[in-house]
Order: sequence, then structure tokens, then C-alpha cells
Amino acid sequence: MGKKVKKEAETFPKDVFDPLPIESKTAATAVLMLSSPEEEVLAKACEAIHKFAEKGDENKTSLMCLGAIEPLCRLISHEDKTVRRNAVMALGVMASNIEVKKCLKTLDVIPAVISKLSPEENIVVHEFATLCLTSLSLDFSYKIQIFDHKGLEPLIHLLSSPDPDVKKNSVECIFNLVQDIQNRAAVLCLNGLPPLLDLLRSEFPVIQQLALRTIENITTDSETCVAFRNVQGFDRILELLATKEFSELHEGALRVICNCLEDSEAMQLIQTMGGLEQILQFVGTSTLPEAQANAAKAIARMAQSSENRTILHERNVEKALTDLLKQENESVRTAVCQAVAAVSKNLSSRDTFRCLDAIGPIVQLLNSEGSELRTAAAEALSSLTNSNNLNAYAIYDAGGDELLVQQLRDSCTGAAVYAASVLTNMASQEELRRSILAHEAMPALVELLHSTDNNTLISAMQAVASLACDAEARLELRNVGGLSPLVQLLKSIHAEIRRNACWAISVCANDEITALELCSAGALEILQEINPSPQRNNKFSELALQKLLDSNLSLKYSLTGHLSASDITTDGFYDPGQIRMGHQVPTLEDISKQVVNQHRATIAVNGKPPDQSITKEPDDHKSDSPTETTASSVMSSKRSSKTPSKMKGKGQKEDEKKKDEDESKPQQETVVDEAWSLPYDAAFHNLLKEAAESISPLQDEVKMYTALAMIVCEAMGGQVEPEKLHDFLWELHISELKFEACSNIVLIGKIKKGTYFHRALLFKVLADRIGLSCSLIRGEYNRAWNEILITGPKKRYGYSQPENYIIDLMHQPGNLMKSNSPAALAYQTI
Repeated sequence: MGKKVKKEAETFPKDVFDPLPIESKTAATAVLMLSSPEEEVLAKACEAIHKFAEKGDENKTSLMCLGAIEPLCRLISHEDKTVRRNAVMALGVMASNIEVKKCLKTLDVIPAVISKLSPEENIVVHEFATLCLTSLSLDFSYKIQIFDHKGLEPLIHLLSSPDPDVKKNSVECIFNLVQDIQNRAAVLCLNGLPPLLDLLRSEFPVIQQLALRTIENITTDSETCVAFRNVQGFDRILELLATKEFSELHEGALRVICNCLEDSEAMQLIQTMGGLEQILQFVGTSTLPEAQANAAKAIARMAQSSENRTILHERNVEKALTDLLKQENESVRTAVCQAVAAVSKNLSSRDTFRCLDAIGPIVQLLNSEGSELRTAAAEALSSLTNSNNLNAYAIYDAGGDELLVQQLRDSCTGAAVYAASVLTNMASQEELRRSILAHEAMPALVELLHSTDNNTLISAMQAVASLACDAEARLELRNVGGLSPLVQLLKSIHAEIRRNACWAISVCANDEITALELCSAGALEILQEINPSPQRNNKFSELALQKLLDSNLSLKYSLTGHLSASDITTDGFYDPGQIRMGHQVPTLEDISKQVVNQHRATIAVNGKPPDQSITKEPDDHKSDSPTETTASSVMSSKRSSKTPSKMKGKGQKEDEKKKDEDESKPQQETVVDEAWSLPYDAAFHNLLKEAAESISPLQDEVKMYTALAMIVCEAMGGQVEPEKLHDFLWELHISELKFEACSNIVLIGKIKKGTYFHRALLFKVLADRIGLSCSLIRGEYNRAWNEILITGPKKRYGYSQPENYIIDLMHQPGNLMKSNSPAALAYQTI
């Protein structure tokens, strides 16, 4: 017995601990074992933790709280393969937990995990390392770390792994990474497209879907699209479309095609490969709404190029899209309307859609509940009516004008923008304009002028401008308060808004009443500030200012000092003197309320008798006086009378209506002050009759101008020698007239001693009324003159070129001096 014990003692060395089998039933014990120096213990502890973590998210959080994360991060780089493998498995499973992800951010684990993707590691390590990166790559900060530590390259290599789980995890991680633009470019540089395309042939649908979604994402960049074409990517995508078994991939395949179809080369390649026919076939035969919608989106993307639109038109794409409008699916209809909008940029396609009766169904989509569909329908109609009046009438016939006006008040900004655009296109036709206005389009547009969205403001102003070419529309615009917000938009910091505001104002200023209200709202001052600025002016700002001035010649002459031959003065014209640009020109009523002062008198014109209306029909204008008849006939031969007698921003019709209403009311005891009006100038009226009677019989234009010059000179105090100008006391005479009238306004007919600017003004207003053409130019130091065009005698081969002359009204009445001649310069500057 003693010998036996001695023999056993010799078998086991004294310094060796006998194996101790341990059975742990708590996770805490397993976590403690992660600090063991024994590899076998570490391997079993990691394996146990892996199995425990797989059972649920709560277990992962529990392990993290027990402190398992830090030792596991250390053990994934252990020298023992088994320990390393089991640690990676445990960490890969736990990384999907949100709290674990937060904890890992403090441990800088990404470089160690990426190192496990090397070819030397086994497939299990690859599987769980990629699983870990897939979970972490959902977080933006981890995406940056993976990119910075060059994690994309090994992930792309693993796309060719023989293990499907490794492939699935790798492609999913890459999909997460390419949501960031720098990773898309990196995939392209690392030649990641070919292995992704190979995964489209995988036997596992989840891998196919992930690969396709990744390709869809990275082909949003134009450079990737070119590379996609170069690696025969279209071949693989069209192969998917042609395989019915892959119907679940068709939607994604069409989205990839959409991404790559903006350049004409891709379009030609698709056409050569028969892809266009496949897409059009999907439009007509597919029963999957998602596939139909994406096919329509592909067509819309193709149609961004004019060359592509021509190809699509030749393939009768309009018929396919029109048929697809019959689908009840809202997303399909939305995509079709967007495709119609893109395709209709081709002129021929617009007519084709009308012939296919596609416009009516699109109009009815304006009644849809979905705002996206309403917006798409309005966009399609906007494109269809661009420079196409027949399509505009088709919308009108379908009742679209009323629906479009309703859509102006749509809460969806895009719907209102496109609706205003359609109405702008339709308003080029008078009949359609009347119908649009009848549906109260102008109040709706004025509401849009208060929008904060730039596109809405631009579309609304364009619609206002297109409708305001009618007097009734301008009246309604004034009545609904549309002029003030329009003027305020001139102050916008956005150039396009200012440009459209200037355009709308230039249209609205076509009548005097609207022009006056625009000036009252501050348009004149703002435009005068804009035009000198190279940064703020535009081609319409000068036009708008010119229109405002043309509609109020008193303002124009006061600010510019020049009236052309086409500027026809009428009763109510006045000259308050030269006023600098940027300063406000007072109205006649304002001047009439001023106390008589020593400043320059305002010269006013009003030859309309009190008992005559401003505008008379030819049949109603009968006079016993032959002179009166002659004056009227000469005046009407040049233009129709159109000037109000009051310099206010209210129309003649409004005044007459108000007057009729006042007369219909019973008289009250309270005395109401009558509105101010410019007094009648009988002397000027008599001068007009004299001029018409003496000049109308003359045939020679020189004699006509000379005769008028003599009348003006005689009326204004006669001929004055240059050296006796100081004895011609016209200032005293004007002061006497001011105090006699108790007003700073002097009627031009009452002036019996007039200097240069009085005579030039009288010559202009008389010439305008009897049909003679002349301009009025203000000089310095009380100078003004008239320029006239005189055609020379007839030559053998036709008439000579007309020449500019200045006519003398002061020293040698009727003397014609060529412009820029010494005599003319002396007349202007003495």
C-alpha cells in the first residue's frame, strides 16, 4: 500500500494544480472569468456570454452593466484563435444593443474590429465582425470612424466571401455607410460596383435586396452612374427586369435606372439594349402599383433631356402614360402626372396628350384629397399649357379654370405655385381671362402676394401681370388692395422677386388711375432708388418707371424735364417745376391747399367746360359753333379724350357713380364740402378754338407750326427782343395772378406775360389737341423749348430724311432753328 501511494505522488508534480471543473449558473461569474489568464477559461466564458446575449436585449444590457464590454473588446485581439473567435462572436451579438453602442464609443473598438476582417481570420470571425460593424454603422459617428480607419476596403473584399452570412452582413454594412456621400465616392474608388452587381445573382433574396438598395444609393452621384454604365451595370439590371421570378426586385431596379438616365449616352445604351421597351411594357402590363409608379418615374427622369424626350415621343410614350392615368392608385397617378410634366416639354408631346384626351382626366385630379397628387396634376397642366393655347382651351372646356382658382388657396405651397403658373399660361386668351376673373382669381392671387415663399410670390406676380392687361382686372386688383403688397415686393432682397414685381407694375401702370395709386403706394420712389443701383435694377425696373411716368405726364415732365411727341397732354396736366428724382411730386389738390407763397407757380391746363363730360361719343358731340366742331374733329383725329379732371387715384366712373348715389339720397341739412377740382380755363379753351380754326385749313406743316407759334407768342405777351428781356416783367405778372386767385396754381390761359417755359408748355398742349407733333424739353434758368420733326421737300427718288428743329416762340415767332445749330443753342442757353 505504501509503495502504491509513493508511486502516485511521483506521477503528479507538486507544483501542478489538479483540474477543477466549474459549473457556473450566473452571468456575473462568466464575466469574472473574462479576466482569467487561462485560454480555455476565457474561451468558455466568451462562449457562455455569447449564448446568453443571443437570448434577448435585456441580457445584453445586463452583461454591459456587469462590465463585460471592456474585457471583450480586449479579448477580440487575443493571440489564441478560439478565444478571439468567441470574443468576436459575443461582441458582435451585443453590439446591436443601444446602450452597448454608447458604451463602445468610449473604448475605440472600431480599429480592432476592422482588423478581424483580414483574410487570415476564419469565416466565423468574419461573420460576427461584420455583424458588429453592421450594427454600429447605423450611427453617424461610427460611420466616420469606419471610414477613417479604412474599413470599406475589407468589407468590399468580403462581398466575395463563400459564406452567405458574411456577404449579407458586409453588404448591409456598406448600405448603411453609403448613406454618407463620402462613402459613396469611396465605394466607387475601391471598385465596389462589380462585386455588388454580382450579388444581384445571389440565391438569397435578402442579399439581392441589400445589394440593389446599395447600388440605388450610390448611383445618385453622376460619376457613379458613368462607372455603372462602364461595368455593364445596365445588363444586370435589365436582366432582373426580364426575370419574372425577381418581381420583388423590379421596383428597385427601376429606381436604379432612374438614377442613371439623365445623360443621353445612358439613354442611348438603354434604347440599344431594348430597355426602353421593357420600361414601357412595365407601364402597360405590370400589375404592381409600385413597379408602375417607378416605371413612370423612370420615364420622367429620362425626359429631363431634350434628346431623350424626342426618343420617348417616337416610342409613343404619351399613349402609355395616358393609359396609366386610369389606375386608381394615388402614387401611380402622381408619378404619371410628373412624367407628363417632364415629357410635355417636347412641343409635339403636348399636342399628342390633347389628342389622346389626357387633359380632362388630369384636370379632374385637381379634386384629389392628396396634396402631392394635386400638386403633380397642376405641374402637368402647367407644362401642357406652356405656349399651347389649344391645351389651355381644353382645360377650360374641362372646367379646369375654376378648379385652378380654388387651388390658389390650397394649403400646399406647390399646388398653389403650379396653379398660378397654369392660369398665367391660360390668361393669354381674352375669353379665358374673363372666365378666370369671373371665378375670383384676383383676390386669391392678392392673398398669395403676402406669402413668405419665394416661388409662390413669383408665380402669383406672373399671374397678376398676365391678367392685369385688362382694365376690369386692374380695377378689381385696386379694389381688393393688391397694389400695395405688389409695391412692397419691389423692396425684396431677392432679384427674381424684384424683377417680377417690376414686370407686374409695368403692366398695371397702363392706365392713369392705377398708375396714380401705385405712385401713392410709393412705387415711384422705390423704382427711382432701384434703377441707379447696378445690383438692384433689372430690365423691367426701368420699364416700370417709364410706364408710371407715361401714365402721368405731369410727374414725368416734373421729374425728367422731357415729354416726347408721343406723350399727349390732356386736361389736368400741370407743371410744378423741376423736381429731383427720388423726391415726391405733390398733387394739384395738395398744392391747392398750400398758402400762397413766393415759390414758383404751378401752371395747370384745363380747357374742358364744366358742363361737358371728359369722354364724349362722336354721335353725342354736337355743337352749333363751327369752330367748336373743327377743334373737336382735329382732336379726335389724333386720339380719343381720356383724361380725368381730378388728379386723384380714383376713376371717372367711380366719381360719376358716387355722384349718382349722392343725388339719389334725400338732401341733408348738413353741408358737405365738395371734392376739390381744377377750375375751368375759359381763356385756354378760346385759344384752342382759335388755333383749331386758323390752323386746320392749312396744308403745309411748316406753316401750321409757324401759325401756332404766332398764336402762342401773341397770347403770352408778344415778341420780346433778347436785349429787352430784363424789361419783360413776367415774374410780377405771375405773382399778381397767384394773389388774384389766392392760389399757387395758375391756369395757363390766364398768363398774358409768359417767358420761355410758359410759351413752350402752351405750344405743347395746344399742339397735342390739334394734332401737331412736338416734344417739350425743360432747360435751365427758366428755359424750355419745343422740338419738331420737319420733312424736307420731295426729291426725285423720294422724300428727304426728317430733321429736328427748335421753334422760336419768344424772339422771332415761328422761326425754325436746326437742333444743335448756333441759333438753337443760343435760344436754349441765353
